Amino acid sequence: MKTPPLSPSEIEHALTHLPGWTWEGDALVKTLTFSDFREALGFMLKAGFDADAMDHHPEWTNVYNRVSIRLTTHHSGNKVTANDVELAKRMQAVCGEDGG
Repeated sequence: MKTPPLSPSEIEHALTHLPGWTWEGDALVKTLTFSDFREALGFMLKAGFDADAMDHHPEWTNVYNRVSIRLTTHHSGNKVTANDVELAKRMQAVCGEDGG
């Protein structure tokens, strides 16, 4: 199902509730740093289950204790949609950041 892209003002508003996230190149992005590889991997596993339940899968990479995340909706022209915002919120919850 195609989800409509958010407007720039909607994205900016969503970012006020997503600490540390930025809007870059039609995606929401954030790099998380954990204490070690095990903690980073645990985050990816937990967040991965949320992403899969949403059928909305992130572009992400892991190098030791860092996880770099890029959220965009491919079937909506690689734009930011409400699905990206929701997944970012869920990821915030997994790593213990409620986003205000």
